[in-house]
Amino acid sequence: MSSTLPDAAILTVVSDPLSHGQLRARFADLTETPAILKAFDFARDRMSPVLFNHVTRSWIFAAKIGARRNEPFDAEIVAVTTLLHDLGFTAHGKGPHRFEVNGANVARAFVRDLGFDDRRAQLVWDGIALHVTHSISLFKETEVALSSRGIGVDFGTADYATLDPAEIAAVIDAVPRLDFKTEFASCAIAMATTQPESTYDTFIRDFGDRYLPDYHAPSWVDAIAAGPFAE
Repeated sequence: MSSTLPDAAILTVVSDPLSHGQLRARFADLTETPAILKAFDFARDRMSPVLFNHVTRSWIFAAKIGARRNEPFDAEIVAVTTLLHDLGFTAHGKGPHRFEVNGANVARAFVRDLGFDDRRAQLVWDGIALHVTHSISLFKETEVALSSRGIGVDFGTADYATLDPAEIAAVIDAVPRLDFKTEFASCAIAMATTQPESTYDTFIRDFGDRYLPDYHAPSWVDAIAAGPFAE
């Protein structure tokens, strides 16, 4: 993996997006609702082809895991959450917080405009804000956990092994990875460069530590030792 920084901190806009019709032709069991269609278009119009394909694969993987686990869940919530989970890496999701929270804020406003009630909108927010924090998200509501599981499959987390290799291959054939590892690393490095303070307690810290010589995350050990109490 190269340590070269990307030319811009924000991903480019999709130029040749995958259509929803093409996706449904390959995966007819995916849930289709007006809200999902709007979320699909919202993500496609704001993300690079690489990132858009990632969120699309995440949706498919989450749906497959949900079907295998044979437990009831709100498929619309899972679809919208997975499709919008990386808005924080786009110009539309810029903000002062960690990228997951920035994206979650945009997504919550988006689904509220679609008529989601407070509980369902909060599930979308939680699913996006916690999608990389599996030590919390997997113990949350089913929709939050499933979203994290589906997203994680695209990085090879434990749920990868729960799917049939042929299923995974079919998803990648339909929705190619397009050098995903390299572009995702570039996104993380860009965030660590432009907003380092928002990354210190996230996985992006690892990218800053490895690739940026001037990146210095504060230590909790030092913070506690320097606290205002005698002991």
